[in-house]
Amino acid sequence: MDLLINIDIVLDVCAERHPHAEASAAALQHCRKQGGRLWLYAGSVQGLETGLFQELARQKAEDPDVSRDQLLEQSRKMLQSFAAEINWLAALAAEGDVFSAPDPAGEQLIRALDRFPAESARLLTRDRRLLKTYPQQTISPDEFCRLPAADPSIPFVDLGAQQEAIRPELEANIHTVLHHGRFIMGPEVGQLEQRLEAFTRTRHCITCSSGTDALLMALMACGIGPGDAVFTSPFTFFATAEVIALLGATPVFVDIDPITFNLDPDKLESAVQGVLKSDASLYPLPQNQNSSRPQQLRAKAVIPVDLFGLPSDYDRINTIAGQHALWVIEDAAQSLGATYHGRQAGSLGHIGCTSFFPAKPLGGYGDGGAVFTDDQSLARDLQSIRVHGTGSDKYDNARIGINGRMDTLQAAVLLAKLDIFPQEIKRRQEAAERYSKLLKAGLQTPCVPPGLSSVWAQYALLARSGEHRQKLQQALQARNIPSAIYYPKPLHVQSAFASLGYQPGDMPVSEDCAERIFSVPMHPYLREEEQNTVLECLREGML
Repeated sequence: MDLLINIDIVLDVCAERHPHAEASAAALQHCRKQGGRLWLYAGSVQGLETGLFQELARQKAEDPDVSRDQLLEQSRKMLQSFAAEINWLAALAAEGDVFSAPDPAGEQLIRALDRFPAESARLLTRDRRLLKTYPQQTISPDEFCRLPAADPSIPFVDLGAQQEAIRPELEANIHTVLHHGRFIMGPEVGQLEQRLEAFTRTRHCITCSSGTDALLMALMACGIGPGDAVFTSPFTFFATAEVIALLGATPVFVDIDPITFNLDPDKLESAVQGVLKSDASLYPLPQNQNSSRPQQLRAKAVIPVDLFGLPSDYDRINTIAGQHALWVIEDAAQSLGATYHGRQAGSLGHIGCTSFFPAKPLGGYGDGGAVFTDDQSLARDLQSIRVHGTGSDKYDNARIGINGRMDTLQAAVLLAKLDIFPQEIKRRQEAAERYSKLLKAGLQTPCVPPGLSSVWAQYALLARSGEHRQKLQQALQARNIPSAIYYPKPLHVQSAFASLGYQPGDMPVSEDCAERIFSVPMHPYLREEEQNTVLECLREGML
């Protein structure tokens, strides 16, 4: 439970008011131990300063050596120290119209509580009128300390902790957008593109409305269409292959490496040869619906997927692609921030695509994506495709495009998150290192080849079998620890691609991984003690 702190509690603690200081301080500490967050209302600043000054003046009324200015300075320093590790809750316009209430300041706080999820926060106060009038929204220090200790949950992805770290910047950026009102392609979009170009060390970044649209735009810019074969992994999110089919092209699935879970270059070469020779004996290929013969396709592109934050083997993939004149479209939806022999993910093919879905390592507060390239001609085409194929102006359409623009508000959020992204990457890598160091037996832990770094979008483990995975997940669930399966059903056996004629057994490594893989909590704010709890549960499940 989160606590919004009333002025009386702050005065108790800062001025050490007898007999309330101990109980008020204990309530704040109890909240922290339970994983709750403490909040101060930004609209209460003047009341806090005045209240504490008056309390100190009352306590030192008999001391002639203490001046008014000294008391004021002391109260401000106390408040600054108190607020150092507490979140500030912004005052919103709707909370200002409270002058008809018996207690306008208290009414503001009650209204502010409406912004929290139901029953997830209370106003901590000793004010008897507030406690009596709003019994469901308020709680006293003594009552709060009597609440039974709950087993704290470990979030799979902790966006709340991240928000605490950047809340002032987030709110400032969002309010700037609200005030200038340029909600479509506002200045923040251009700022974000420039910063992402610098981050990925690419010449051009074109932001868009989702990671799916990033892939779609990339394929459109490469002229992919009916009759074209696009090689990609079956062990990924549906969108990777979905966009191929949306353009009338044909996904040709290539099995994965059993260690990295990324597309296997040896199998890619076999699949390309199979398409070029229309020979399914060389590699499983999409079939014609009315015969057992493979489809006649042109080999046009490959979409390697940097799964779970680790770049694919681009030296070998790019070599194969170069030999057969294939476009390389990097699906870096999970890997932005990772590196491949000194190069940034997103810059490793002809075009790189990423997603800013909220759970991604760099995620917004809604959908968003970006496309990266060093090719100026491709960049111009992508910019046009993003806005309905725009030519010289909005009513001149040079090509078929999509409505793929990024919302300015999402760019504003991402600008704040980008400030701390390098530090978050480092913390993700430290958390992954702790997991791998302590998980030494019974499970296959992730591998990062020499010269590469992962951004650890997920920390994925392989159990011995499907039954073993179920036992491990049940052990985690019993301790209120979430886990997830990415991905339980490979794309080649999805109903949507049944017309391609793939069969179980065609992609044996992907199918085996789908049976055994699961992921445990991974984010930059994962504490060591939380990881120890996860590891303890996994060890119990392996007995």
